[in-house]
Amino acid sequence: MLLHNVFLSFGALCNAASLTKFSRNTPEGLTPRQTGPNYPANTIDQLIDHFPESPRYAPHTNATFKQQYFFDSTYYQPGGPVYLYIGGETSGQSRFSNLQTGIIQVLMKATNGLGVILENRYYGASYPFNTSTTDQLAYLSTEQTIADNEYFAKNVQFPGIDADLSAPGTPWILYGGSLAGAQTAFSLHTYGNETLYGGIGASATTFGNLSYAAWYNPIQKLGPQDCVSRINAIVDKMDSLIAANNTVAVQQLKDIFGLGELEDIRDFAMTIAFPLGGPMNYPTNTWQELNWYPPYGSDDFFYFCSNVTDIDMPANLTAVDNQLANYTNGDSWTGLGGWSNYVQQYLIPICDGAPINSVYCFGTQNQTFYADTTNGGARSYLYTTCTESGLYQVAQPTGPSLISRVLQVDYTQQWCTWAFPAGTYNAIPPTPNTTLWNLYGGYSVEADRLAHVDGSSDVWNDICYHSTLAPMRYSTDLRPELLINGGGHHWDSTSLGYDNLTAEPDFIREAHYFEIRIVKRWLADFMDWVPGMKARQGR
Repeated sequence: MLLHNVFLSFGALCNAASLTKFSRNTPEGLTPRQTGPNYPANTIDQLIDHFPESPRYAPHTNATFKQQYFFDSTYYQPGGPVYLYIGGETSGQSRFSNLQTGIIQVLMKATNGLGVILENRYYGASYPFNTSTTDQLAYLSTEQTIADNEYFAKNVQFPGIDADLSAPGTPWILYGGSLAGAQTAFSLHTYGNETLYGGIGASATTFGNLSYAAWYNPIQKLGPQDCVSRINAIVDKMDSLIAANNTVAVQQLKDIFGLGELEDIRDFAMTIAFPLGGPMNYPTNTWQELNWYPPYGSDDFFYFCSNVTDIDMPANLTAVDNQLANYTNGDSWTGLGGWSNYVQQYLIPICDGAPINSVYCFGTQNQTFYADTTNGGARSYLYTTCTESGLYQVAQPTGPSLISRVLQVDYTQQWCTWAFPAGTYNAIPPTPNTTLWNLYGGYSVEADRLAHVDGSSDVWNDICYHSTLAPMRYSTDLRPELLINGGGHHWDSTSLGYDNLTAEPDFIREAHYFEIRIVKRWLADFMDWVPGMKARQGR
């Protein structure tokens, strides 16, 4: 099955003559991003089990594993802080840009700090075991992961640095985006009064829930409305055929997309939704991947919409809009030709000749495939989804929908059931136990010196601090918050570098200035922080 980290390149998208073309240029005034150093990998002996008294992790282990980290001391001066970038659901190497010109570089240079990327357990090269069986994944939990952060801050010794930079004697300030943002917030909530001095949770997904239909809300509200309305109408027509059990018409629809071999209607519904964001899987870039800095973003979503709405569509594609009109009282399926052609031209080739209904293309109905215990980030992320966070992407229960209403909780839950059969000591719950995620505060997770920075157009914003379902709160220097107008998913993590901040778009530039100011205010008060005072006295 195609994973959400496999993307079409924009260059490939611009090569087919039959589809609308446009270029994506670097905005005037933005300088090229620096290449930066290739940081050597370091490891710390990390505890597999931080909670030897908890029955949740019985039988317990005293073993350790090698947890990988990377650091940059270019700007460090004695007395400076340590900035811990939480690696999240990927390898540490993929986060290097944050040390080079991203948010960590900005804060390091502004405050003479050292920056370090810590790889999450069960990602990158930081696996406790050689495989990831259900029993071996028992130690992949939120509380174990955030305990890693505290243990690392208290025990790491940076090679080549002749100083004790451990917490709490040195101010440690965490930063993370998305899942890592939630872990940043949870870490400060749990350890902020004793070890970790501060943190910035960017688009921190702190609220867990079984389903998450609101993922599509920003697209529905803010996307090109001629594109959105065409998709809504086609989805409505498709769902009416499914509800009527019109198998002949549904098969014709699948054939029009070149997906006639897909046997499960949900696999078909997910596949045609990929340009928008299929549940759990994004083989092409979506609204989520939009970014203010072109080299780090993609306009694939807008490219898709330009084909659905093309007023100069070739006649053979325009004719497709009427091929199913006899099933909908003569009503045209406006945009179907462009949408189906896009799928045939740019989605199907990803399969590289594999059968359409196989897990190596767009089929998902293969239990054996999911039960593969090979270590991998996708498996680890799925486990956390299935056990704690949930947030299964589903269709809206009422009103217009961008994805078919056949995409419901049961579709994602079956992957959990197949992937993680009960072990000897560990079994996943029937549905995610979101209580374990929300016990830190959900929308309202707070701690002193914890900042929440979100984006108003982020697909994940409704499970973040600035959710439309959360109350309005006062922002203070001790507990600051910022909603970036028009911002997407942790857009503040990307920067042109400290020396180029003035060249950034205004809302991004001001977000970075805001983060510099709040961190400097925190650091000005560090000498009066009691845990730090006690630690320094003991050195």
